[in-house]
Amino acid sequence: MKYYLAIDIGASSGRHIVGWKEGSEVKTREVYRFPNGVEKLAGHLVWNIEGLLASVKAGIDEALKLYPKIESLSIDTWGVDYVLLNGDQEILPCYAYRDGRTEDVIPKVHEILPFSQLYRRTGIQFQPFNTIYQLYADKLAGRLDSATDFLLMPEYLLYKLCGVKGHEYTNATTGGMVNAVTKEYDPEIVKALGLPESLFQKLSQPGAYLGDYKGIKCLLCATHDTGSAVEGIPMEGNEIFISSGTWSLLGVKSPAPITTAESEKANYSNEGGVGYIRYLKNIMGMWLVNRLRDELCPDKPWNEITAEAAEKHFDHTVDANDFAFLAPESMKAAFDAALPHPPKCPIGYFRCAYRSLALSYKNAIEEMEKITGTKYSKIYIVGGGAKNAFLNRLTEEFTGKQVIALPIEATALGNLKIQMEAE
Repeated sequence: MKYYLAIDIGASSGRHIVGWKEGSEVKTREVYRFPNGVEKLAGHLVWNIEGLLASVKAGIDEALKLYPKIESLSIDTWGVDYVLLNGDQEILPCYAYRDGRTEDVIPKVHEILPFSQLYRRTGIQFQPFNTIYQLYADKLAGRLDSATDFLLMPEYLLYKLCGVKGHEYTNATTGGMVNAVTKEYDPEIVKALGLPESLFQKLSQPGAYLGDYKGIKCLLCATHDTGSAVEGIPMEGNEIFISSGTWSLLGVKSPAPITTAESEKANYSNEGGVGYIRYLKNIMGMWLVNRLRDELCPDKPWNEITAEAAEKHFDHTVDANDFAFLAPESMKAAFDAALPHPPKCPIGYFRCAYRSLALSYKNAIEEMEKITGTKYSKIYIVGGGAKNAFLNRLTEEFTGKQVIALPIEATALGNLKIQMEAE
C-alpha cells in the first residue's frame, strides 16, 4: 500500500490528511489538525509563519508515527499571500491579505497599468489584496530592495521542508500577474511597475517534484486550495462548483480564458487549473457568519444558529461582496450600516447573511451563464459550507439549480489525486 500526505491549510485552520488507494477509491484519514489565523502587529494584520511551519512539521511527525513510509506530500493554502526572502533569510513581517496596506497603492498601480489592461492580459478579477498590489506596496516601502525571492505561502512552506524554491502555476495566477495566454509571469507588467525581474521565476505545473523531507518526496499539487478543491470534486460533466469556506469560490471549468469587457465588468476571474481555466468569482463566504458568531453568540452551536435562522422572518439582504465586509472592526456594525434597519435580535443577522450569500450566488450564476452562453443545471458545493443545510436550501431556492452538497475534504482529495497521478 502506498500512502500520501495532503497538508491543507486555510485561513483559520490546517489539517494533515493521509490518503491511499483501495481499488479505484481514495481512502483518507485525518492525522493532525491545528489552528491558524492572522495576528495584529504594529497596526497591521500578519501571519505567524514560524508558528505555521512548526505546525506543518508537527503534523508530518504525527503522520509518520502512524504511517512510517509515506511516498510524497504536498501543501495547499489560500492564494495571493507570500514571504519575501533575502537568500535564505525571511524579510518580515509576512503581511496577511486582509491587511489594508494596499488601499493607497491601488490607484498608483492603475495609473501605470489601467485595470482594463491588466484584465486583458491576466484575466484576474479585481481584489484589493491581489499579489500585484501587495508587491507594489512592498516596493514603495523599500521591502524589495534586498529581496532575492518571493514565495507564495505553500511554496514557502515546502521550501522550508526540502530546501527548493518552487513557483506553482495555479497559485501564481491568483495574484494578477500571470499572463492568461503564456501561463507565465507577464514581463510587461513586471517591467511597467519597476519590480525586480529576478523575483519572477518560471512556473511549474502541479505534480512537479521539488525535493525530499525526512524521506518523503515534496511535490507541488495545485497549491492554491481552490485549484485542488476543484480537482477533488466528483463532478459529472461540467457544472457549477462552489468551494464554500471562508470564501465562496463559484465557477465552472473553461477550456480557455474569457477576458472580454463583459467578463471584466462582472469581475470574473480566470485562474489556472489542472489542464483548464477555473472561471470563477470570489464571494465573501462563511467569513460573514463566522465573524457574526464571534461577536454576537460565540458559545452558540452552529446547528442552533442555522435552525433559528431558518425560522426567523427577517428578509432584508446586503451585498455580500461589498468591501465593507472584508475586515471590519465589527461585522454587526457593517451589517447595520448596510441595512435600512437592523434586525431586532442577533439571529436576524445570520438569516440576513445566509440569504445575502444565496442571492450573490444567484446573481453570479446569471452573469456567468450570460457570458459563457451556457446554461447549467447543477451546483456542486464542497468545503465546510456544504454541511450547512439551510444555506444549501436557500441556494437551491434562489438559483433554481439542483444543489449537490458534498461534505467531503475536496481540497485534500484533489491534493492527493495530483500526488498519486504524479507517480
